[in-house]
Amino acid sequence: MRDIAPLPLSDDDLQALDAHWRAANYLAAGQIHLLANPLPDGSLGPGHIKPRLLGHWGTTPGLNLVYTHLNRVIRARDLDALCIWGPGHGGPAVLANSWLEGTYSETYPDVSRDAEGMARLFRQFSFPGGVPSHVAPETPGSVHEGGELGYSLAHAYGAAFDNPELLVACVIGDGEAETGPLAASWHSNKFLDPVRDGAVLPILHLNGYKIANPAVLARIPEQELDELLRGYGHEPIHVTGECPTTVHRSMALAMDTALDRISLIQRTAREQDVTERPRWPVIVLRTPKGWTGPAEVGGLPVEGTWRSHQIPLPEIHDDPEQLRQLETWLRSYRPGELFDERGRPTAQVLACVPEGARRLGATPHANGGLLLRELPVPALEGHAVPVDKPGTTLHQPTRVLGGLLEEIMEATTGRRDFRVVGPDETASNRLQDLYRATGKAWQAEVLSTDEHLERHGRVMEILSEHTCQGWLEGYLLTGRHGLFSCYEAFVHIIDSMVNQHIKWLRVTRRLPWRRPIASLNYLLTSHVWRQDHNGFSHQDPGFVDHVLNKAPEVVRVYLPPDANTLLAVADHALRSRDYVNVIVAGKQPCFDWLSLDAARAHCARGAGIWDWAGTEDGSREPDVVLACAGDVPTQEVLAAASLLRTHLPELSVRVVNVVDLARLLPGEEHPHGMPDAEYDALFTRDKPVIFAYHGYPWLIHRLAYRRAGHRNLHVRGYKEIGTTTTPFDMVVGNDLDRYRLVMDVIDRVPGLAVRAASVRQLMEDVRLRHHGWIREHGTDLPEVAGWTWTG
Repeated sequence: MRDIAPLPLSDDDLQALDAHWRAANYLAAGQIHLLANPLPDGSLGPGHIKPRLLGHWGTTPGLNLVYTHLNRVIRARDLDALCIWGPGHGGPAVLANSWLEGTYSETYPDVSRDAEGMARLFRQFSFPGGVPSHVAPETPGSVHEGGELGYSLAHAYGAAFDNPELLVACVIGDGEAETGPLAASWHSNKFLDPVRDGAVLPILHLNGYKIANPAVLARIPEQELDELLRGYGHEPIHVTGECPTTVHRSMALAMDTALDRISLIQRTAREQDVTERPRWPVIVLRTPKGWTGPAEVGGLPVEGTWRSHQIPLPEIHDDPEQLRQLETWLRSYRPGELFDERGRPTAQVLACVPEGARRLGATPHANGGLLLRELPVPALEGHAVPVDKPGTTLHQPTRVLGGLLEEIMEATTGRRDFRVVGPDETASNRLQDLYRATGKAWQAEVLSTDEHLERHGRVMEILSEHTCQGWLEGYLLTGRHGLFSCYEAFVHIIDSMVNQHIKWLRVTRRLPWRRPIASLNYLLTSHVWRQDHNGFSHQDPGFVDHVLNKAPEVVRVYLPPDANTLLAVADHALRSRDYVNVIVAGKQPCFDWLSLDAARAHCARGAGIWDWAGTEDGSREPDVVLACAGDVPTQEVLAAASLLRTHLPELSVRVVNVVDLARLLPGEEHPHGMPDAEYDALFTRDKPVIFAYHGYPWLIHRLAYRRAGHRNLHVRGYKEIGTTTTPFDMVVGNDLDRYRLVMDVIDRVPGLAVRAASVRQLMEDVRLRHHGWIREHGTDLPEVAGWTWTG
């Protein structure tokens, strides 16, 4: 960042800034209203107006002011900058400015930077086959979907981490500022390292109203707002604007003051090793809602009120007076001074616009795939556990994975493009080996009793799943890699955020200019079946159901049954692009079933027969298929198979393990789905299938309902029966235990109900004995606690 003295604006500077701002306002208003005649040389007629007026004017002039002034400082200081546009429906502003600076026409050559292109820009906005009304993946320079509020500041910090030369401006709408995720995100400055990270400049845009109600932060006294922002660790700089001349001078001074403070903070930290946590600047920008639009409509005030939020002239098709007002409104910007005879922006309009990749719409940080490097994932052989015989040794799968992540973290020390985030659970989730490679990012006070806190750390923990998600999304979207580790039950907190990221990826896959980014990888552990001390509140496996409702080309769900399969799945997920990978794996000791080579082959198939676990001899179809997905269900199925081998040796049993849940879908519904012939070969068309599943059983039915054998499918899983109890009592309570599974086989294999009645009774007796035992001893039955696979 190049320092400049914050001198007052010259008259030429002022006029250039105002010309650019007026041009952006004109283009924004034109997008909302005009179907044709983008630069009217006569009166506007009804045929020039869009049949459906969609879009939002209220926030737009303020965003245009910010864009204009960011252009000035980027050009003057040669800044590498990115802007996150938080207000939900600021699309007209960002599209207008992208078109003015030329990046929109470079991205979409048919929308040229002239009158013909302006007409296309206007027509496509919120029009069938066009572009959305909010800042979206189609918008050059964007990494933030404006359709949902609350995530802008977390995204901004995520973009700044490990980007030491990057300035991330973040415009926060006053409605957005009322959300919980945004409120927590203010604390991100306690994790921003002024030495190795970039800077975030929050711009709190207060225009007084949301859709129909006052905005809280716009209505509290300025001193109270100052105290709030100072309490968050910021130094407020206030700008209030109604008069364009005054506001341009004030905004320019505020920008220069803020950037000088940022430059001083970074310079003293980097050159003088100052370690005291700095107070970063924040700009508080107050402008009227719907600024420069119609002051009154139909005798009611509009500018400066909630009525300007969306369409200030809602009856324009039926009221000639409103059509006249639109014409007056557009002409108030004096477009003849802003665009030449061919509709191109004049030199004065473009005087403050940066060049090349310095333009906000052209920054490669907003197209992270351009900057992405391959992640150095090491060979798995150095981390795999030996498996001489299935089901006789135990390891903690996530602890084994932690060793792999440690090596990745170590390998990326110099390039700093890999982070692990989570809500205060890294060690709890058995990933503590990471701390041998890096500490936890922390800029606040450190006590002698603290461990692993580090100014330059790349493990990030904050007890806000929203903030973790936002950080990681911003980090990935700007070209880096990462992993989100979370308790399974509480990842639901970010259901809506992952929705937006999946939608973003789905759209970007259809935009050839958007380069693929690293996948968003979730590790869900401390899962439903092992909440020995937390109980019912920590038991919810439904995130998988939520994700599998989303775009099939984007979502992937994996349930590795042991440590080596977790390594194989993680290896694939960390190398992948443009996916959301959900990995569910336990942190408690778990049986080792497959060697590394077998695990790789099994994960490549996604679902397969474990020949060594069944009793079929290949001469005929099995009598029953025992299927499983998840570590605890796999153990119970293997134990049930062992019981059947002992008590019903003549029964032909096939054991199928599913690690990639999407394999159960038909091939035409998911890229990983199985063709019917392959599914039928694995599960048979007419034999009973007893499926032990990690989560809610109806998900398996939903995935497989179109299969020929679905009528024979019986699924056991979590049924919302939970408490603080022993591990085995959890599966018994939900009818997922080995004895219940054996009873299911007897109940569903033709002829067994009578022939094996005594075996069924024996299984029921063990379940009854279990209930008495745990209440007396507080531990599981010895034959359960000491069970191993004997083959």
